[in-house]
Amino acid sequence: MTQWRERQVEVPNPQGVHARPAHLIAEVANRFASDVSIRRGAEKPVNAKSTIQLLTLIAEKGSALTVRACGADAEAAVAAVADLVASGFDEM
Repeated sequence: MTQWRERQVEVPNPQGVHARPAHLIAEVANRFASDVSIRRGAEKPVNAKSTIQLLTLIAEKGSALTVRACGADAEAAVAAVADLVASGFDEM
């Protein structure tokens, strides 16, 4: 049985997750074979490989996100996506 890996990260950039960051997240998530999702607070998780679904998070500055992945490269996928978010998408 494959286990889910997860990591919490806070959105640091002033504009939050708008179109460009959502696209960057999807690009990074799509590099991995694992299923990757992101959840804001207690909301339903969205597919991190879909820019459109990521935009529905409405993740503003300071939002707590949980990045989750399940699959052979789950640990690396979680780290890559969480690190991207934590970096502020090079907007700071």
